Amino acid sequence: MKVLLIAPNIDASDVGEAFVALKWAQALAGLVNLTVLAFQRPGRPDLATQLPGVRVVTWPEPRWARRNERLNAMLKPAWPVFAAHVRRWIARALVQGEHFDIAHQLMPQAARYPSPLRHFDMPYIIGPLGGALDTPQAFQAEAASAPIFTRLRALDTWRFRHDPWLRASYSRAACVLGVAPYVREVLADIPLQRFEPVLELGIDDLPPPVAAPERPLRLLHVGRGVRTKGLRDAVRALAHLADRPGITLTSAGAGEEIALCQAEAQALGVAERVTFHGRLPREHVEALYASHDVFVFPSFREPAGGVLYEAMRHGLPVVTAARGGPDFIVDDDCGLRLPVTTPDAFASAIAGAVRRLDDDPLLRTRLGQSARAKVAAEGLWPAKAARMVALYEQLAVLRRVPVLSARIAERPQSGQMNTV
Repeated sequence: MKVLLIAPNIDASDVGEAFVALKWAQALAGLVNLTVLAFQRPGRPDLATQLPGVRVVTWPEPRWARRNERLNAMLKPAWPVFAAHVRRWIARALVQGEHFDIAHQLMPQAARYPSPLRHFDMPYIIGPLGGALDTPQAFQAEAASAPIFTRLRALDTWRFRHDPWLRASYSRAACVLGVAPYVREVLADIPLQRFEPVLELGIDDLPPPVAAPERPLRLLHVGRGVRTKGLRDAVRALAHLADRPGITLTSAGAGEEIALCQAEAQALGVAERVTFHGRLPREHVEALYASHDVFVFPSFREPAGGVLYEAMRHGLPVVTAARGGPDFIVDDDCGLRLPVTTPDAFASAIAGAVRRLDDDPLLRTRLGQSARAKVAAEGLWPAKAARMVALYEQLAVLRRVPVLSARIAERPQSGQMNTV
């Protein structure tokens, strides 16, 4: 089976989407005849070397796009350039008689980038898409410090209704993948041919199970220091557990929220029960998973939640929000999901869930074992790739012989935004 995979950045030496895209490409490479189209970032390992046995086509990532790494990661300003490269390359390949059974636009994950694949008469997949979750109204005042470009997400709903390029990209796709079922609701204004929830993240292996010793609960939170990750709510929950002073909370992560949480812990009188590590190397984070008892991740605007998989593979029961990605990843057999209403009620609910787990060691053990079993069944990369290829095979029967006019083959010229 010939598969065309596109993503602007694919790189084992990077983080986030680029690293996840590399893991997908590696997992798929042994199952299909794979061609990959991507940017090559100067100074980073050559993508062809990272993907032996894969046909790799790259273009240099524009220097101007790399001047602000955070902005580049959030907005993908070079996407029009990449999409134009992809469109020209596919047009030439098809004119020369090449065919692909299916194409897959793996990244960007945000659901706001028109696809160059919409211009061609072959089945294609987009996703897994994520993002576009709003902040619950009761939490908006505390989350108002978000960077200005993250507030542009407010335009997403309007674009799903009115942007002809974006609507055509998704409506013409043979299948749109979402990181969780909520994405289907986000795209409700677009008539999709098919939608499937697929978490974009996976795991390489399972660490050996560790028996939890008898001791007061050690709670763990891992995530960027931003309000939506719920660390402040976990700190507030400790104040509801004053009758159990042995219960502690550990935080691993850096960001503007950490100082606010430290002040919150001091004001609530629980500072001695909270340890803030800041950003840690991966091996140190893995050690924290292995040494703690419960993973508390009450992120209330989480599109996916890769740290949930990380914690679950260590056999940690989870306390999280019944919203977005966590509501899909965590089920009743491996964790406790809590409604997101108001900050006060949320903190109280977190405390109640922790109290329940502290009172019932057998429940804690059962949830942890089920969490580990769940990621073993669905999260290992070979299993994820096999399920993706099965989907490719289902959709490939929709392939029609592409008919390209000279006009399509010749366009687009760089700089033409309407070709994205």
